[in-house]
Amino acid sequence: MKNTSDKLILDRIVAAGRHRGINRRSFMGHATAAGLTATGASALWTSKVAAATPTQGGTFRVAIHDANTSDVMDPGQYLSVFMIQLAHASRSYLTLIKPDGTAGPDMADSWSASPDAKVWTFELNKNASFHNGKKFTSTDAIASIKHHLGEESTSAAKSLLANVVDVRADGDHTMIIELDSGLADLPYILTDYHIAVVPAAADGTADWKDGTGAGPYKIVDFKPGVSANLVRHEGWHREGAYFDAVELLAINDPNARQTALVSGDVDAVSSVDLKTLSLLQKRPGIEILNLPSGSAVTLPMHVTTAPFDNNDVRMALKLAIDREELIEKIVFGTATAGNDFHISPNMPYYPDDIPQRTYDPDKAKWHLKQAGQEGLTLDVSAADSIMPGAVDFVTLYAEQAKAAGITLKPIREPNDGYWADVWLKKPFIFSKWGARPTPDTMFTLAYKTGASWSEAFWSNERFDEVLLQAKAELDDVKRAEMYREMSLIARDDGGSIIPMFTNYVYAHSDKIGNPDVVGSTWEMDGARAYERWWFKG
Repeated sequence: MKNTSDKLILDRIVAAGRHRGINRRSFMGHATAAGLTATGASALWTSKVAAATPTQGGTFRVAIHDANTSDVMDPGQYLSVFMIQLAHASRSYLTLIKPDGTAGPDMADSWSASPDAKVWTFELNKNASFHNGKKFTSTDAIASIKHHLGEESTSAAKSLLANVVDVRADGDHTMIIELDSGLADLPYILTDYHIAVVPAAADGTADWKDGTGAGPYKIVDFKPGVSANLVRHEGWHREGAYFDAVELLAINDPNARQTALVSGDVDAVSSVDLKTLSLLQKRPGIEILNLPSGSAVTLPMHVTTAPFDNNDVRMALKLAIDREELIEKIVFGTATAGNDFHISPNMPYYPDDIPQRTYDPDKAKWHLKQAGQEGLTLDVSAADSIMPGAVDFVTLYAEQAKAAGITLKPIREPNDGYWADVWLKKPFIFSKWGARPTPDTMFTLAYKTGASWSEAFWSNERFDEVLLQAKAELDDVKRAEMYREMSLIARDDGGSIIPMFTNYVYAHSDKIGNPDVVGSTWEMDGARAYERWWFKG
């Protein structure tokens, strides 16, 4: 190319080709006029346009980790990675997180808020329909929201919508949500994977039992902990859904998952075995996605249970972990260090001026002495279905903690049922969180007093007070200051060790096409590969 201007012209030509604004003949003419030879123009068409132009057809087979026989279709009870993937393949949401991390339309075309962010109006898609042919209206949207409200609700999203005081219709395709206080992040909160849109039953409740949704694919067969088979929903209301069918296979073992990809038995896997990542990268026909994310490893300590009710014990355990060594040896560099508060560097309002906590076994000993807990011995539970290498992670942590006089006993738990039988049940465990789009969503879900998923059962009055203020604050500078204060409180008093934010590392066959920008809120393009990806022609 001659100069930057020529490159910009070519970029526009490529973009036009990808969006089918011009055909191959026009593309060749424009590209050669911009300075390319005929051979160069042809190569550019093949590599940048034809390969990136979606084509319809085929069955997309994906091996997914973290599946359980206890998985259920109730969106309020979704727990595992498998169900998060199935939910986004089969059900829609009022809003969605776009690949660039901003909120975009799904079942709601647009929304607006009152100046105090207490009253939100959502204009709903008039063309959307459910898999059973039922047209989507505000009645369905209201039932889907109310499923997570009230004292009787068992939904994990209950705390996210605790400020909702009224949900009402203004015609068939307008819904109004009223809150008792301002909530600037409501469009982001409604992307939470529990708040799926399902049909309303005759009595106005959410009808979720048979798995009907309005997503890009319709469930034909679902065997919890085994598989799910889906076919394209011809009434899909958005772009995409290029595959004719989708097959999700539950494969918790990382080696078996990877073998299935290499052998061609599946087209993509949700998580690769990091121990052999370098070898997989060299393998022809395989493409790796390695995306920094807000997905956190946490080690929650039940602060309602001794000895974790003593903050000196919690501080000792936070100081007895060598984060950099764990990143290097367990996830082979595919993570960034955490600082014991749940905001990652690629999330809004990340407080980058808070000093990074480092490995300090001598200071950990001092805290143990203050607590009267010298020679502390603890069990730590983990399962490799949660993250490949999770058991190795706690084993290495146990070695590190010895220098502080702490004896940690790694407990390998069964892969099946970890979320039901270990998480929130046992007092010190390995946990893994998917990314959330904003700090408010994460703090409300897991760190606010009484939150549905408060995995450490931690409570701090000042944290709750500032969180409430931040929800309604529309000034970004003031809001950032509030999140910084909450981060410090969680770092120095909280019940969770947060040693790292892991990259999403997954893979697919080179026969699969995907957009230039891939989402990083969940594995598999923010769990939306099923509608965004395609087989190359």
